Amino acid sequence: MARFELIVFDWDGTLMDSTGMIAASIQAVAHDLGTTVPTDEQARHIIGLGLQEALSQAMPDLPPTRYREAAERYRHHYLGRDHELLLFAGAAELIAELADAGFQLAVATGKSRNGLDRALAASGLGRYFQVSRCADECHSKPHPQMLEELIAAFAVSPATTLMVGDTTHDLLMAKNAGTHSLAVTYGAHPRAMLEAEAPLFCADDVPQLAAWLRTHG
Repeated sequence: MARFELIVFDWDGTLMDSTGMIAASIQAVAHDLGTTVPTDEQARHIIGLGLQEALSQAMPDLPPTRYREAAERYRHHYLGRDHELLLFAGAAELIAELADAGFQLAVATGKSRNGLDRALAASGLGRYFQVSRCADECHSKPHPQMLEELIAAFAVSPATTLMVGDTTHDLLMAKNAGTHSLAVTYGAHPRAMLEAEAPLFCADDVPQLAAWLRTHG
């Protein structure tokens, strides 16, 4: 019998190889607005948060009156190149395998609804995810609202729900919702930070993730 009924995936840095472009876009915004440009580590740390919260953390000296301008500049830089993004090798096959095995699948992401819908359509994975939650529909991670709404939508329990993500924001959201979590180390946050939140496992690539899910899912 499967241990988990519902597997919830983060998108950027977990299924889509997009963390580098997100970080570069955030740095470009800071440059455009004449504020301190965050380091690569700082820009990667806020990946997974809602856009406004992410920009405010990445550019703390930017006045709130310029957040809308910052968001518009971010969309300019990111959306101009999002067609170049690819899924991590093996990610599409893994999602198809999990769906065929009978798992219920969902997405919980810091992307906007429009952004996720674009990514699901471009990647061809939209048909596998019955329900999803985005940062412009819920509180930003690590607040548990996204997971709580997904759990309710699928009528499952937190104990049979697994959150898969590449940031501590994902893992803390899982803790706050009372679910299990699984980390991937090939995304935004380094292994040491992820391990500190005690996920069930840290996968270094998609094949390791797939192997763990086949054995323990």
